[in-house]
Amino acid sequence: MNLLIVLAVFIAMEGATWLIHKYVMHGFLWVLHRDHHDHSTEGPFEKNDYFFVIFAIPAIILMYFGAEQEFNYLFYIGLGVTLYGMAYFFIHDIFIHQRLKIFSRTENPYFLALRRAHKQHHKHLTKENGECFGFLYVPMKYFNMYFKKAKN
Repeated sequence: MNLLIVLAVFIAMEGATWLIHKYVMHGFLWVLHRDHHDHSTEGPFEKNDYFFVIFAIPAIILMYFGAEQEFNYLFYIGLGVTLYGMAYFFIHDIFIHQRLKIFSRTENPYFLALRRAHKQHHKHLTKENGECFGFLYVPMKYFNMYFKKAKN
């Protein structure tokens, strides 16, 4: 049952991420997210990196109180959020944005489509008129682009 909780939360985080990215990060917290689009911050860190802390705090609290209660469901909800955050870090920051110059060459159509969808998101330098707000979900048009190439 605990594995199901972790898996369900991980999957639900994709929807939550889409909503938060579109309405919070491209809304009233654009002040923190803007430098991720326009690269206006010097150095290896961006104001946008504060979102890791913002999202980690509820996960840590859930895991703490869940562990205090004999590892009840709260712990596993927090674990699902944490695992999604780790996936986000590795795929978004390391693979897509190449903050560490590893995993840059891939032939995998899913990862190529994911990278292309994210580039479409970043072509908009303002908070308006955005697209592709999700993280792991890729619209079919980007899959089709790379699956056709893979078949040829």
